[in-house]
Amino acid sequence: MSATMPDTFLGLDGRDADYRMARFAVLPIPYDATTSFSAGTREGPRAIIAASRQLEDYDVALGRESYRAGIATLDPLEPDARGPEAMHERIYKVARGIVRDGKFLIGLGGEHGITLALVRAVRPRHKKLSVLQIDAHADLRDSYHNSPHSHACVMRRIHDMGVNAVGVGIRSYSREEARFIRSAKKKIIPARICRETDDWIQDVVQSLGESVYVTIDIDGFDPACAPGTGTPEPGGLDWYQVSDLLAAVARERRIVGADVVEVRPLPPATATEFLAARLVYRIIGLVERPLAATKGAKGPRVQGTK
Repeated sequence: MSATMPDTFLGLDGRDADYRMARFAVLPIPYDATTSFSAGTREGPRAIIAASRQLEDYDVALGRESYRAGIATLDPLEPDARGPEAMHERIYKVARGIVRDGKFLIGLGGEHGITLALVRAVRPRHKKLSVLQIDAHADLRDSYHNSPHSHACVMRRIHDMGVNAVGVGIRSYSREEARFIRSAKKKIIPARICRETDDWIQDVVQSLGESVYVTIDIDGFDPACAPGTGTPEPGGLDWYQVSDLLAAVARERRIVGADVVEVRPLPPATATEFLAARLVYRIIGLVERPLAATKGAKGPRVQGTK
């Protein structure tokens, strides 16, 4: 038996990490060619996986070991140096194969631009797909730095695909994006609303379709929770707001794919990658058994009771 822990999500090996039997597939995508401020999110997938190896595999809030459904960790996807459009095609082809194999796909970024390819891969199986975007930025520019495939344009491209999206935690966008949000009647829930009202979660859920792809830009969280990102914005969401939202979506809708992006490691601090790793594991648990999970989402389940 090897004395080293496998370089996989949660450090899983054997049957628990076997792609053939796993329900979930984690795809690391170390790509950040279009980041507009601090580069380094290409190191995010590796850092998230390293942090995950230190997590307890028992989720206290859900009351179970969700990894037993099987979590396969795939090899990191090699960047395509020809540019973001070529890279998106590479991601799409690999992701499409994973989805066709019947796996629940979880992408680890990398920049937010990768989400477009992942949504494209998931969409054929879910014609009425909608997207839940947790983010500090709207990402609705038509073009940025002369590229329509920039990370700052990802939600605009998803809109162009005819896919409904709801943005949560948004607190920064351009004048161009503000005009587009009004004209296209985009559903945006600012982070401040999440702090000032109690009914915002139900508002989000009701705005989503039956099948939901979840994309989480880590800068949707307040920088006090997740400082390791390229473009932090003050006034963001906290862990309980995001986990309660995900629990409600899992209970009332069907989550069919997910990604966590824009983690930029800031060693020696590791809080952001640990948050991201726990977030991925929580999504896995909620997808595996959403009804039971949601009932216990706000606190530990009391063991030994019925």
